[in-house]
Amino acid sequence: MGKRVLLIEDEPNIIQAISFILSRDGWAVDTHADGRTAMDEIARRAPDLVILDVMLPNRSGFDILADLRADPAMQALPVLMLTARGQTRDREMAERMGASRFMTKPFANAEVLEAVRELVAT
Repeated sequence: MGKRVLLIEDEPNIIQAISFILSRDGWAVDTHADGRTAMDEIARRAPDLVILDVMLPNRSGFDILADLRADPAMQALPVLMLTARGQTRDREMAERMGASRFMTKPFANAEVLEAVRELVAT
């Protein structure tokens, strides 16, 4: 497949699980864990997809999503939002802000793989 994913997540178990699932499927997976420097990392790595946790240290995933959608060069970048808080208002906010997809933790491995494949389908 040769596609590149940037996983912005601070929980080691989630990082390990998603990295394993996607790497096994042929994806190149880069990881980052700090909300404050996430935008710089996205610009530097130029991924085909960002998997973005809502609750990150130093800056929320919602703030990062807002920056992505405000940047003409990154507006179309697919973003899969992850959260441990599955409240309806979080999902609605993510959709309003332009998240491509929203998924709650815990998630099924197959669900993550299917979402990533769909979001980067060409």
